[in-house]
Amino acid sequence: MSKTKSAGSSKLGRDSNPQYLGVKLYAGQKTKPGSIIVRQRGSKILAGKNVREGKDNTLYAIKDGLVKFTTKRITRFDNKQRVAKIANVELK
Repeated sequence: MSKTKSAGSSKLGRDSNPQYLGVKLYAGQKTKPGSIIVRQRGSKILAGKNVREGKDNTLYAIKDGLVKFTTKRITRFDNKQRVAKIANVELK
């Protein structure tokens, strides 16, 4: 007796769903509370004013307003500096 079906059962061909990461709302676009601004892995873009970070590092708005991206120098614990991108929601 054979262990596998004879009619074309392949062990290949499985594929996972895409993650749909990236910026969802760009600078100058309107937001509502709870609308997703950026889907990301790790905190590449930091949460600024009126923005919170979800447990999967997703940035979302907590107030109505317009999206604005800024940059800021951040000093790390070993005194090295990096330029960080920050997502803000400015009130109308």
